[in-house]
Amino acid sequence: MTKRTKIGCVIAFVIVALFTLSIYGWLKGTYNKMVELDETVKKSWSQVENVYQRRMDLIPNLVNTVKGYAAHEQETFTMVTEARAKAGGMVNITGDVLTDPALFQKYQQAQSGLASALQRLMVIQERYPDLKANQGFRDLQSQLEGTENRISVERRRFNETAQVYNIYIKKFPTNLLANIFNFKEKLYFSSVEGADVVPEVKF
Repeated sequence: MTKRTKIGCVIAFVIVALFTLSIYGWLKGTYNKMVELDETVKKSWSQVENVYQRRMDLIPNLVNTVKGYAAHEQETFTMVTEARAKAGGMVNITGDVLTDPALFQKYQQAQSGLASALQRLMVIQERYPDLKANQGFRDLQSQLEGTENRISVERRRFNETAQVYNIYIKKFPTNLLANIFNFKEKLYFSSVEGADVVPEVKF
């Protein structure tokens, strides 16, 4: 083997080594970034679940307070209780809610149904001046309003983190690696049809 051939072999080896290292570096960096973004989405989702749980925890006290003044509003109490049970049942569902459109829609509808039932419960106060004046009820109402605001904020934050993640895994050539390692697109919260309509309560 001539000196020139040896030099050519060394150069070829160095080029292959550099190429291999650069590919490895890209694979490692891209994979780790997808993991990081995926964990950020999961963390944001857990915050959404936390504020939904906070709302669910307020409901028993709220219902009991209203019952003390409006015991015969049984239909509304039943509606709230059933909606709470339905929303609570979504915690134990199997499957990835964030990537399964059917599960995600079911989850969102359950939470929307609970919000609608709570709106009906809160409208009842207009019929009962003593309930409106009750400090305990006003405190619970204030906590519920604060929780609804938190829900809105956390849902928006979740959508933002999901968007960053989705854009990243869809870009070429990252999408090739995302497919290999099964990084799936996350779904977004959107307004459920009829969620913006205040429920009508006939007195």
